[in-house]
Amino acid sequence: MSNIKQVIVVRTDLDMGKGKIAAQVGHACVLGAEHVRKSNPEWFTQWWGGQEKIVVKVSSQKELEEIKRGAIELGLPWSEVTDAGHTQIAPGTLTCISLGPAPEERIDKVTSELKLL
Repeated sequence: MSNIKQVIVVRTDLDMGKGKIAAQVGHACVLGAEHVRKSNPEWFTQWWGGQEKIVVKVSSQKELEEIKRGAIELGLPWSEVTDAGHTQIAPGTLTCISLGPAPEERIDKVTSELKLL
């Protein structure tokens, strides 16, 4: 049985404050978990016990889109967060994506080169 984890990829070029980043990561975790709960309940159930999460960073929307494309190519579940625009950034801005919860070895194929946030 493989280890199941969730990885959140955050854009650093938006200069979001720490609280804003925390909120966006929270949105990504919930969206991603709910997606997998419905689409792959076995992975969700395995992940739910420890809920392993890792937060990494990219420096542009282009890099974030490349990670998303890689996830799609591997058939990984993903969710994206776009901001409502109530505080620091413009409405509709893509801030982060969630990959998984899914098997660690599959997620690592897309995210292993990224630095921790």
